[in-house]
Amino acid sequence: MKSTLLVRPILTALGAILLFCSPNLSAQQPSQQEPPPKQESSSKQRDPDAPDTYKPQPKKIPPSGAEAPAFDPLRAEKDIEVGRYYMRKGDLDAAIDRFLDATQVRPNYALPFRLLAGAQDKRGRKKDAVKSYTHYLEIYPQAEDAGKVRKRIDKLQQELDKTRRKSR
Repeated sequence: MKSTLLVRPILTALGAILLFCSPNLSAQQPSQQEPPPKQESSSKQRDPDAPDTYKPQPKKIPPSGAEAPAFDPLRAEKDIEVGRYYMRKGDLDAAIDRFLDATQVRPNYALPFRLLAGAQDKRGRKKDAVKSYTHYLEIYPQAEDAGKVRKRIDKLQQELDKTRRKSR
């Protein structure tokens, strides 16, 4: 009983606000109402001398590929999630592709660079891993694992230097 006593005045006040604030809901005399505009059939020929009242809007086609928006956090998160799944499965190439997609969609997000570097490191792509680790530290220099990442970069650099010396 008490709840109906509270609800009734609230609903009445809300209705009054909607009635007075909405210009489209105000009552008009029938003589004041304008007749609806005549619509011509689309099958009729248009008079070429008549003024152009309709301007076609360009179709909005969603961008794809290189034209895609540079920042899409939801897509980046999904790419990271799928990339981690591929890492657990052991499909490093698919994981690398997903992490690369995440870095392109959200270039200032450090996590995909860290994950990308780890996958590249495991795959044996040392030079790419060094670039990804370095980019990770550029974005997030105060990371908790920054010291560990710097050590890994140094170790990978040493391994790259060894392979360069051997190939000479």
